[in-house]
This record gives sequence, structure tokens and C-alpha cells, in this order.
Amino acid sequence: MSTTPIVTQLRALEHLTRSEIALARTRTAQARSEAVRRELEGNARKAEARSEDIAKALRDLDAVPDVVAPVVGWAITLAKSTAEQAQPIDEALLGDLALEHQMADRARYLLALTRSGPTSVHRLAERLVAAHTETIDWLQTVLAEEAVGGPTALKPTPLQTVAAGVTKAAQLPVKLTVDGVNRVAHEVARAGRGVSERVGRTGDRLGRVASGGRDVLSTGVTTGFDAAARRAEAVSRDEGAGDTAAVAHAVRRETGSLDASELPVRNYDGLSVHDATAAVRKLDEPADLRAVEAYEQRHKNRAGVLSAVRERSATLAEDAAGIR
Repeated sequence: MSTTPIVTQLRALEHLTRSEIALARTRTAQARSEAVRRELEGNARKAEARSEDIAKALRDLDAVPDVVAPVVGWAITLAKSTAEQAQPIDEALLGDLALEHQMADRARYLLALTRSGPTSVHRLAERLVAAHTETIDWLQTVLAEEAVGGPTALKPTPLQTVAAGVTKAAQLPVKLTVDGVNRVAHEVARAGRGVSERVGRTGDRLGRVASGGRDVLSTGVTTGFDAAARRAEAVSRDEGAGDTAAVAHAVRRETGSLDASELPVRNYDGLSVHDATAAVRKLDEPADLRAVEAYEQRHKNRAGVLSAVRERSATLAEDAAGIR
């Protein structure tokens, strides 16, 4: 039996796996938590191991080394990585998903091609199908988390943040746009000069901070910002500017500056890891999970609780998207 079709598919998979490795390294830099970062680093290492296995299979088949495709492949991957920075993160992830589907389909084709041998390549194809199916499931869950607005595994790059028109990785029930935050000052100012003087500087500060994104907020955790956001929300509610107050509240929720009494879990600060984890698993709203995640990261940063938030977020996202 001719091995030409097998070699053709192995070379295609080798090329695509190089792209997968490069993208895995990019996604690692976008991990929102240490646990996710470790998971993505592990995935990158597994992709590198698969690349080595494919290269070995080609050598065992005495395939002529391809010295052109690797260079072209890396150039294409670099161009893709650069181009996707001008896309919202959901579009970039959809591109990743398309790549994984292509690899899974080619691996299944290779599985069929090698049903009568060689055995080593057939077993490699089985491993590739399993690996890419697992990655597809993970990407589908991350995309569903983006869609429902829950805590997400990945954060956007600065350019992706601008492209999406929001200051965070996932959509909020109230989209936290720079224009929306500026409205905290603008709409309240319309209520009168006195109110304008009270919140003018607050709105400016919120606008500057929001335009920098959630990461800037998390690194610049200050009592001054908390007070500014809280004051903007209170004044907006007093003046009947409900939409503006909602934006200010969203800013506070995203930066973990809510009081414990404002969280969707009663007596949160007094709960042990076990009890907090149990409470998190009962939450059904993505926004509630985001609030708990941000507060926990800022105040206690307990790994067990944060892991429970991520698991619950994934479950809600999978249910919404009909995954599994």
C-alpha cells in the first residue's frame, strides 16, 4: 500500500500543530488566573510533544524532510497572531476553534487511512483525535462564557479590548464602554451645577481608569478609586439616572470594590473555603459569579473558592450553549 496519502496528512498535521503551538503560547499570556495559565502551559507542552510524535512518524516512513513548509508556516502563524489583535477576543477564539476542528478532522481521516497499518501511525491518529476533541470542548466552553458574561478563562489583549469596545474580556449585562463610564459624569452634570461640581472629577477619573481596562484597575487598587465609583453611583441614583448608576455599579463589581454586604452570598466574609465554595455552586447568574470572583481575588484570593467560581461559570456557559 502506498504511504503517500498518510505522509500528506502527517505533514499537514505537522504544519497545523506548529500553528497550534504558537497560538497556545499567545493564549498563555492571556490567562486570567494562575490556574488557567498553568493549564495553558501544559497544553502548549502537549502540543509540542504531539509535534515531535508526528515528526517521528514521518521519519519512520522515510518521508523526505520538508524544509520549506516550516518556514512558511511560522510566517503565516505570525501574520495570523498579529492580525487577530485587531479582532475582538471572541473572533480570535472562533479562529482557534476552526483550526482545532481542521486538525481533528484530518486526524480522523488519518485514522481511517491507517486502519490496516502502520499500527504506530494509527495509534498516533487516535491520540490526536482525542487531544483535539478535548481542546474543541474547552474552546467552546470559553466562548460560551464570553457569550453569557460569566468569569472567563482568558483576558483580551489591549488591542482586542479596543476592538471589542469594552474594557474587559467578557460582556457585561451593562456593557462597560468608555462612553458609558463617561456618561456617569455627563448625565449627572445635567442635573445641575451643584451636582456637576460634586461628581465632575469623579467622572473624569472613572473615564481614565476604564479606558485602561480591568487589568489597570486591578493593579491600581486604591481607596480613592473606590470612593469615586461609589460616589458616582450614589449621586446618579439620587438624581434618577438609573442607567448611569448601573454603569458605575458595574465598574465597582468588575474591580472587586463592592462591599461584602452587596455580594449575592450572605455573610460572605465569614464563610470558610468549604462554605464559600458550596455557596458559589448555587449561584445561577454570571454577573453574580463575576462579583464574587472580583471580590475574592482582591480580598482573600483563596484558590479553592476561585476554582469553584470558574467551574460554576463553565457549567452555566455549557448549559446556555447546549454543550454536552
